[in-house]
Amino acid sequence: MSDLEAELPTAFDPFAEANAEDAGAGSKEYVHVRIQQRNGRKSLTTVQGLKKEFSYNKILKDLKKDFCCNGTVVEDPELGQVIQLQGDQRKNVSNFLIQAGIVKKEDIKLHGF
Repeated sequence: MSDLEAELPTAFDPFAEANAEDAGAGSKEYVHVRIQQRNGRKSLTTVQGLKKEFSYNKILKDLKKDFCCNGTVVEDPELGQVIQLQGDQRKNVSNFLIQAGIVKKEDIKLHGF
């Protein structure tokens, strides 16, 4: 039995380096701008991942004023605070966040169809 154990190759993980690189890449925080379909043509735009030091209510107030839509700040147990806006405002929100200096362009992820 000891001869067989000596002949077996040791366990080699070919993805060990890739997993180590992903751990470092996952530490970067992104702002996710998503669209969620509601009834028929109605949709919601959600903004998640903003830093906690920002006042979500003030950002929401400016977004609502600029885009002429309604919105709210929702507290999610997993994601924290999430801004919700009526309609498909993904491009508008991303441009607003970049121009206001809240987020850099490379830190925004746009999701949706």
